[in-house]
Amino acid sequence: MAESPTARLGDEELVALVQKGDRRAFEDLVERHKQKAYRIAFDFSRDREEAKDLSQEAFLKAFTHIGRFDGRSSFYTWFYRILVNVCLDYRRRAKRTSAEEFNETVESRVEPSPLISNPVSPDQHAIAGQLSHRVGAALELLPAKQRTAFILKNHQGLSIREIAETMETAEGTVKVHLHRAVTALRQSLAEFA
Repeated sequence: MAESPTARLGDEELVALVQKGDRRAFEDLVERHKQKAYRIAFDFSRDREEAKDLSQEAFLKAFTHIGRFDGRSSFYTWFYRILVNVCLDYRRRAKRTSAEEFNETVESRVEPSPLISNPVSPDQHAIAGQLSHRVGAALELLPAKQRTAFILKNHQGLSIREIAETMETAEGTVKVHLHRAVTALRQSLAEFA
């Protein structure tokens, strides 16, 4: 597929074109951010199809409300704020699953790494499964803001400033959320240390 003439433009330049009616410019924005959006949605939903649906819903909302983008933040921050809100809404709507169901879902989606040359012993596999279950359960128990800050920082690599902009809060508040999340996770996972 040939690169579009707008693909080399910055996000804000693409947004300006979209606001003037250029749909191809929005397709370039989607192409640029879709993988990261999917990963964030997957971190919230833990389901591949739900993650696709959530990221698509966020892009649809961004397209629908692109006229409201005023440039006070980067497009990246503005879009990820929409995405996180869509994911939080999903979490509020979704029924809580039991720890066993969560563990089965995570284990069924874990694909073996092709980089591992040594086979994993049954004991190591059991410990890894148990750890995966405990991490997932511990994340589920965190308050929404702590979980969101933790996922954005540790799974998506956003800076404190970017997380603060995304969550529409102060950087100090993000640091508090992260500290509390890490403390709670350490307590939950102390037996694996």
